[in-house]
Amino acid sequence: MGQSVYLKNVVTLNLDQEKCVACGLCLLVCPHAVLSLTNGHIEIANRDACMECGACAKNCPTEALSVRSGVGCATAVMNSVLGRKNSACCCTIDPEEKAREISEGSPNTKPKACC
Repeated sequence: MGQSVYLKNVVTLNLDQEKCVACGLCLLVCPHAVLSLTNGHIEIANRDACMECGACAKNCPTEALSVRSGVGCATAVMNSVLGRKNSACCCTIDPEEKAREISEGSPNTKPKACC
């Protein structure tokens, strides 16, 4: 059984500042305050808090935001609640596989199944 772990720097969220008009719709729909408005510009304030739900990209009128929705932790939580085996997420690892990687001297910071 996989063990839950917190992984950093695996989120697919991207912001194209040249396309962004700072309308603020992304700020309204993001459930985890990943984005912020600073000096009239939208910024990714906390990338690791993004659960890749896709709400920001779906509501962006200029397509300045992109994210591979359906592959992150939001999907993993839904799959878990629904009893599905495939988490579609980078949030679980096999403890035996991780121990083997460490003993071989090559600890992998991202699981091989990472989206």
